[in-house]
Amino acid sequence: MTDRNKPSVLFVCIHNAGRSQMAAAYLAHLSEGRIEVRSAGSAPADSVNPAAVQAMAEEGIDMSAETPKILTIEAVKESDVVITMGCGDTCPIFPGKRYEDWKLDDPAGQGVEAVRPIRDEIRSRIESLISELLPAN
Repeated sequence: MTDRNKPSVLFVCIHNAGRSQMAAAYLAHLSEGRIEVRSAGSAPADSVNPAAVQAMAEEGIDMSAETPKILTIEAVKESDVVITMGCGDTCPIFPGKRYEDWKLDDPAGQGVEAVRPIRDEIRSRIESLISELLPAN
């Protein structure tokens, strides 16, 4: 059950192993629990990208226990904001939801050196998203 007093965000990418996992980890960490966070994939991988885990560990965020999850209609229905990162039209569309598509390089098969700039771009976008969803009082 969702806490309707909190905004909720769903991050979606095909494998739910890199970009969406990093975005979810950053949002959970930087919002300090003030935003409900979900992530999923249309064709989830078996495990989270080790280079993404390593890149986030450098930021003090542990994603080692995360597992890719399948995208469900319920997850979309329960989210206020749906941010796609490469799944495009496989995501169901519901009225009243905010949809964004973040064009980000795919970290799949890349080493941590290639993942760091993707991670940093995600952090920048997450900081902007938090400022929009949790305006200063």
